[in-house]
Amino acid sequence: MSETPRIGAIGWCDLTVPDAETLKDFYASVAGWKPEALDMGGYNDFVMNGADGTPVAGVCHARGVNSTLPPYWIVYIAVTDLDARMATIRAQGGAVIDGPRSCGPGVRVCIFRDPAGAVAGLCETVTP
Repeated sequence: MSETPRIGAIGWCDLTVPDAETLKDFYASVAGWKPEALDMGGYNDFVMNGADGTPVAGVCHARGVNSTLPPYWIVYIAVTDLDARMATIRAQGGAVIDGPRSCGPGVRVCIFRDPAGAVAGLCETVTP
């Protein structure tokens, strides 16, 4: 996530799978994306860039902090007050299945399942 998205907008999407190395090539061929390695300390996840070089998505290994994420494309919705939003998810019959956790400097995320079973993420950008 390179810029602060508008609150309520989908600010990022990524896919977490056992073999990101192979799948990044699949999406490079299918979507025309250009993979850029992102060092995760011992292995690489991939930022997928559009034709103009702008990051459009991520393809990640199901390792480390991502080891429990399901193999779905997950959209991240920009919010304020992530902790309050997680409480609302629970109060409205959803479940937080991962997080909250840091996702880089000043960024916190969680993954949740809504009452219908759909999975999505929330992303809060914290400014100092």
